[in-house]
Amino acid sequence: MYIYINSQFIKDTEATISPFDHGFLYGLGVFETFRIYEGFPFLLHDHLARLQHAVDQLGITYQIDFEEMYEMIQELLRINACQNEDVTVRLNISAGLGEVGKLLQDYDKPTIMCFIRKAPPVNMTEKEAAILNLRRNTPEGRERLKSHHYLNNILGKRELKGTPDLEGIFLTEKGYVAEGVVSNIFWVKEGAVYTPSLETGILNGITRQFIIKCLERLEIPFYEGFYHKEHLFESTEVIITNSSQEIVPVKKIHEQYFQGNEGEYSKKLTDLYNHYKTKLLSIQEL
Repeated sequence: MYIYINSQFIKDTEATISPFDHGFLYGLGVFETFRIYEGFPFLLHDHLARLQHAVDQLGITYQIDFEEMYEMIQELLRINACQNEDVTVRLNISAGLGEVGKLLQDYDKPTIMCFIRKAPPVNMTEKEAAILNLRRNTPEGRERLKSHHYLNNILGKRELKGTPDLEGIFLTEKGYVAEGVVSNIFWVKEGAVYTPSLETGILNGITRQFIIKCLERLEIPFYEGFYHKEHLFESTEVIITNSSQEIVPVKKIHEQYFQGNEGEYSKKLTDLYNHYKTKLLSIQEL
């Protein structure tokens, strides 16, 4: 497998980063994961815009160029013979070399790394979920970035004891539904769709933003707010979303069953997702 790192395409076995990269030493780095459908990078504009915002928040001096990134991804697909396959992309920007122990400095030579891997199959496979005992940590800054600070997610996954098809759902310290270990969450109650507010400290997922736009297009009422788990358990459908797995219906949370693949709203959202996923557009263009 070839990967991209700092303007070079090299074998993954030959790739190196400096031990003094502050992304490694202090977690000063951010990333995006997104899907490519036979050469079409879905919602690439939105992923790169969020990545640019995160880079700016971390004080890394780097301007992302859409055309340059698009061409880099296409070349990565070509040299890995993946132009006609569905793959996921991990695009990572870390602070780069820095002086050890010096946390206030200029970061103007970041490490840019990108690699692809085979995308997981998506066929409306139902999942089960569980409410985690571990609470969602608060963001390191004013908002949650898709950063290298992943310990809370890892500990949440470990609580599930290595069950790959089980998604863990975090509550906040105050007991409000937050998000999954690797997903955002929506649920349907009495003809309306609900999802946690960004003020709970969740990541504003790109697929989450896309789903909200789809709900507007479908004229389905939706609400963002602070909800206890009892509100979630009173719903008929539960849906988790992320860029790799797309839209996943939840069949069961603990002993509570939901409509899963038979859910009307899951089907409507999936149909609209499939309509747009091979189009080079941004969420605002829907």
